[in-house]
Amino acid sequence: LMMSSHEILKKSLQETRTKLAVLEKNNVVDAGAKGFVVFIEGIIEFINKRNIKEMIMAGAAATVDLQKIEETFPEVIEFRYCTEAVINDCRYDKKMLSDTLGKFGDSVVIAGSDKIRRIHIHTNEPAELFKDLRKAGTITFQKADDMIRHYETANERRWNIALVTDSTCDLSKEFFDHYQINMAPINISFGENHYLDKVTIHPEQFYSLLDESEEYPKSSQVNENTFINMYSHLASHYDSVIAIHLSEKLSGTFFSSQKAAEKISREFGKPIIVINSRNLSGALGLIVLRTAKAIEAGKSHDEIVAMTEKWIKNARILVSVKTLKYLVRGGRVSHVKGWIASLLNINPIVSVDETGKSIVFDKAFSQKANMQKVMNHIKKTGEGKTIWNYIVLHASNEAAADWYTEEMEKLTSLKPVSVVNISPVVGLNAGIGAASVALMFE
Repeated sequence: LMMSSHEILKKSLQETRTKLAVLEKNNVVDAGAKGFVVFIEGIIEFINKRNIKEMIMAGAAATVDLQKIEETFPEVIEFRYCTEAVINDCRYDKKMLSDTLGKFGDSVVIAGSDKIRRIHIHTNEPAELFKDLRKAGTITFQKADDMIRHYETANERRWNIALVTDSTCDLSKEFFDHYQINMAPINISFGENHYLDKVTIHPEQFYSLLDESEEYPKSSQVNENTFINMYSHLASHYDSVIAIHLSEKLSGTFFSSQKAAEKISREFGKPIIVINSRNLSGALGLIVLRTAKAIEAGKSHDEIVAMTEKWIKNARILVSVKTLKYLVRGGRVSHVKGWIASLLNINPIVSVDETGKSIVFDKAFSQKANMQKVMNHIKKTGEGKTIWNYIVLHASNEAAADWYTEEMEKLTSLKPVSVVNISPVVGLNAGIGAASVALMFE
């Protein structure tokens, strides 16, 4: 049975040359499929010889010829994200799952059994796809690689310095695309279902789930391996890399990025600098935007790194919390304190201090009052200073965002850089209804 399967596998392997345009163009087989065939050949070799020691000694000297595909992309990328997932206890049969995936893109591959299904698809809407797949089973693993950003890195770089951040950076998508900013998504989980922030779950979907789900969400740092893969790719094409992340006091993402950067910088002999923004959300967005504009202006790597410290010190974020319900659910505030605050209708203002630690900055007896306090504080601290620009953020509270926008326009005579739904990493604590202003002084 194993031998006959081996013959079928070898035939299927050769057929992969015509499965994707990039494989056909380069006349090579799929590397993953090749690896699987090599794995099966190892099993057959063991069955025939049954001598583990001999196999290990032979394997130490042996090399496997895995054909290398150069970074070649189709001229037009129809679907942006190369997406994979693992679905446990899948309630959809293979046909139903195939029909569901087919609505969202192409290159659909389904493997495994009903107990554990693995899927692959190229899609422009990974977040909508996974919203549909929630009904299919428990999503325990996800991956979504941005093929357009990969293509631009290899073939259409606008500048020689790569810019990296994480998904807590709240900026409109057009800025990410214009400045070719690389984003590492924070992991978000609702119970056993896992998502990639702003890639396989959008903030709007997150806030809907926040109220619908019995399980309170958790966030976890981007792992070191993700950054190793990202920096290896960037270092192959750029002269240097600058990465700016949310405060190290709020996540281990900064340290994962830093460890990976040190390894890849040594390997490629190129500078990869990782900066602790001591901020998050819109404040991080403004720091990243200022950095992107400096890269666009032709500033050198060292000049930009030196300037970021000033931008970090001049960035602020003030979050007006509408209800303590979510802080209580997330364990940030005790039930007793939450109950008392609820009775008194206390609404806190949350910020970060100069070290990047989250703090309760002030409080009021209604959200309207604490929003007014935010504006009063901005006016007071801004005396004699010029506001470079600002971002308005909200958690499904457009009325509050509109009010902040109007007040900030009166104060600065500037339109906001962005008006966006606030990062889920902030929202899972501040909760639905929160509204915020992030600003940077000159």
